Amino acid sequence: MKILIFGLGALGTVFATSLKASGETVFGITKDKYIGKIRNKTLEIKGLFGEKRAQLDNIFTSSEQIQDRDLDLIIVSVKAYDTEIVINQIKPLLGQNTLVLLAQNGYGNYEIASSVIGKERVILSRIIFGAKIVEPAIAEVTVFADDIVIGQPDNMIPEKKLNEIADIFNKAGLPTRVSKEVYAILWDKILYNSALNPLGAILECNYGTLAKHEETRKIMNKIVEEIFNVAKFKKIKLNWADYKEYLNYFYEKLVPPTAKHFPSMYYDIKNGKKTEIDAFNGAIVKLAKQCNLSIPVNETITNLVKVKENLI
Repeated sequence: MKILIFGLGALGTVFATSLKASGETVFGITKDKYIGKIRNKTLEIKGLFGEKRAQLDNIFTSSEQIQDRDLDLIIVSVKAYDTEIVINQIKPLLGQNTLVLLAQNGYGNYEIASSVIGKERVILSRIIFGAKIVEPAIAEVTVFADDIVIGQPDNMIPEKKLNEIADIFNKAGLPTRVSKEVYAILWDKILYNSALNPLGAILECNYGTLAKHEETRKIMNKIVEEIFNVAKFKKIKLNWADYKEYLNYFYEKLVPPTAKHFPSMYYDIKNGKKTEIDAFNGAIVKLAKQCNLSIPVNETITNLVKVKENLI
């Protein structure tokens, strides 16, 4: 496969290194300020997916530099607030059979990409392993909670093709499975991130600390309850009968293996970067306003993170 990774942050570096080390043809796009720090187009990962080094076939700083239009797969691994810009940038690169996989967090990425390039090209994923940049071109996988899940929510891509991509990912050491319920599974991640990420960023602590204290548990419980209320009003299918059922799974199964993990939102704020709060709690607030539903805890959390961004 000819694969382009758009965004060589922590997640993109893991994908690019793993896939190239496995024998695929891999290109990358990164920002101008990072290109000079990537020596000989070589990336490296360490941590839970093993130690790997790989020299990419080429690395660019913009889509205009790419002459090859015969790409099989473009993996978008930029922050959610850049989705619309990036999808429009890659649109000219799409060949007849090029597919685009969204390896991103939050709500709204699939909706944006589908509206620009069509559902028949867009693969949605749920990624619940965590990685951090050690230095430019080097990433460490710090937590792994479950397989990567890929799928096409509207059944617009043949399952055979999705399985082919999953096989390539698995061969590269990226545990992956295909699911027709990928949209509901992604909402599991939205629930997980909305409960943990903003509080971890505000209080500057890991997930285990948040689950340990009764006060933060109460806040997280309310965040989740409000999201379930919004999903019900918007007729969004979730994998859980009610918020209490999800919270039992959340505290018993999801938090323990990721207890030492600090959210990406924490690192974004520490590094003076914009967070993805508008793709998580902020997105829930917007959905709630569409149906005149009050969700004060999510709204407060969203506002606090935005203040925190401005204080750094």
